[in-house]
Amino acid sequence: METSSLIKVTKTENSKINQVDFDNLVFGKTFTDHMFICDYKDGSWQTPEILPYQPLTLDPSAKVFHYGQAVFEGMKAYKDEQGKAWLFRPEENFERINKSSKRLNIPEFIKEYFLEGLNELLKLDSAWIKSGQDAGNALYIRPFVIATQAGVMASPSTEYKFIIICSPVQAYYTKDVKVKIADYYSRAANGGFGAAKAAGNYAGQFYPTKLVQEEGYDQVIWTDDTNHEHLEEAGTMNIFFRINDTLVTCPISERILDGITRKSVITMAEKLGITVEVRKVTVTELIEAANNGSLKESFGSGTAAVISPIGTIAHKDNVWTLTKPEDCYSAAIKKAILDVQYNVAEDTFGWRYEVK
Repeated sequence: METSSLIKVTKTENSKINQVDFDNLVFGKTFTDHMFICDYKDGSWQTPEILPYQPLTLDPSAKVFHYGQAVFEGMKAYKDEQGKAWLFRPEENFERINKSSKRLNIPEFIKEYFLEGLNELLKLDSAWIKSGQDAGNALYIRPFVIATQAGVMASPSTEYKFIIICSPVQAYYTKDVKVKIADYYSRAANGGFGAAKAAGNYAGQFYPTKLVQEEGYDQVIWTDDTNHEHLEEAGTMNIFFRINDTLVTCPISERILDGITRKSVITMAEKLGITVEVRKVTVTELIEAANNGSLKESFGSGTAAVISPIGTIAHKDNVWTLTKPEDCYSAAIKKAILDVQYNVAEDTFGWRYEVK
């Protein structure tokens, strides 16, 4: 066992890496040799550890199973052609998981534990981070918190586990996404916790998504919970529309996740000279733009895929197919962000964090 300044480290005796086919990865199915774990008990976070990746043992009455106190983050590490590993805006992820935790009455985590834990974990499993921007090679990082106190009384847990696991991945979507606008189901409501990256938000999406997938679509474009008049998110992604030569996206709210990639897209688009508007977008406006030809592009943004172009949009019985213009905004913005992530371009925004 080794100890960094803050973290106990126990290395695995037998790496799994030689058993992995890195050219044929299923997203989020293969995990690295190690994991980060830190327990909360007696009113404080305990000494964090890095251990060999392993199952957890929890009491059947652990509160996460009964009352859903669980939040998570999605991040990636990238490796450049010189073999250096990089994180992308990790402090944003730290701030957001604490914001999510606060909304679910989970104690906020310690910044030094989070950043040093990530750094030590990625140094230990550096060989799992493969270079290769064209293939989308990266290491997907999943920090999460679960309530572990035993007992089924309907009250907040007094014990928690903060865990980070990592999974080597490639490009998330290899084709344009087909989406259908929701006109009955809702993802979130005012006063709820839609802006938190909570496990329950995603569980509630699975059934409506299954219904549109049975119709041949990939994801739902979520609308407001009151009248289904305003567009909000696309599946698990924030959404953008190019109307004529203006890039439009919905404002964040207590129903919409404050996407880190979303913020990066807005900043990068403006750097590229693209006009960006953050405002409400109605279903009616989108349909009119699709019908009159002013809807040039649409795409979702998120950690998993960075940018996912949308090729088909449906609403009720109407379907529109989008053809990418020659001056494709989504392609230009995606390349510019990836170039920063893979250390190909200068990082003028201070987004990269070197693992060392």
